This record gives sequence, structure tokens and C-alpha cells, in this order.
Amino acid sequence: MSDDVPSGWQRDEHRTYTPAGHDKEMQYVTFLHDSGDLRLRIAPASLDGGDQPGYTLKTTIYPGLDFSESMTIRRVLTFDRCRTLTIRFMQLFSGMYDGPTDLEDALEYAEARTRASKAYDAPLYAPEPETDS
Repeated sequence: MSDDVPSGWQRDEHRTYTPAGHDKEMQYVTFLHDSGDLRLRIAPASLDGGDQPGYTLKTTIYPGLDFSESMTIRRVLTFDRCRTLTIRFMQLFSGMYDGPTDLEDALEYAEARTRASKAYDAPLYAPEPETDS
């Protein structure tokens, strides 16, 4: 994997491993914003609990502090797709970030433009909406 991350970001950690009982190699990558206030994580979705396929993009604001907060942005099937979305998130965040006072606004801006649309989040077999007759 090349280090083609946007300026203002650095790869913090990168691990490749093969889970017990599987033959497919998995990846785990974290990126840290230069401010130190935001970390992005690409990890197998199964690490968040359950038996979910694919990868999850997750943000953590103020990583390492007692009041840090994490949020799942998106789940996708492949690592490459998750990495593409992560790079896009970084670009959007960096475009809005202008210092610590803009952290939450920049995070909200990038999150809203990276998250799946409601059409993708809807249940596969949603009940028909009730109508007044």
C-alpha cells in the first residue's frame, strides 16, 4: 500500500494478518490528522462485533483521551473501497478544517459526504408505508 494520503495526514499504523480458521488476509490501518485530534481507522467489520463481512471506516476524535468519541462512518465490502472512501474523507475534512475550533464542523462536513445515502441504509424488505384511506 502506498502512502498517498493527503497532506495534513499520516499513516499511524498498518497491520496485515490472517485470522484463525481463515485463509484470507485482512488489513487494519489507522491514519492520524496532523493536529492529533482525529484518527481514522479502516478495520475488518467483524472487529466491531458479530460476523459481518467487509471493512469499516471509523473516526475517533481526541484519541487517547478519556473523553474521546468514536463513530462508524461507513461499512463496505472491500479494503480498497474503504481506503478510497477514507482518502475522500481526508480531503473533505482538510478542506474545511482551519484549526481546533473547526474540528467538529469539518468532521460533520466530511462525515455527511462520505456516509452511505439513506437508500443504501434502508432495510431490504421495508414494510409499505401506511396511508390514510
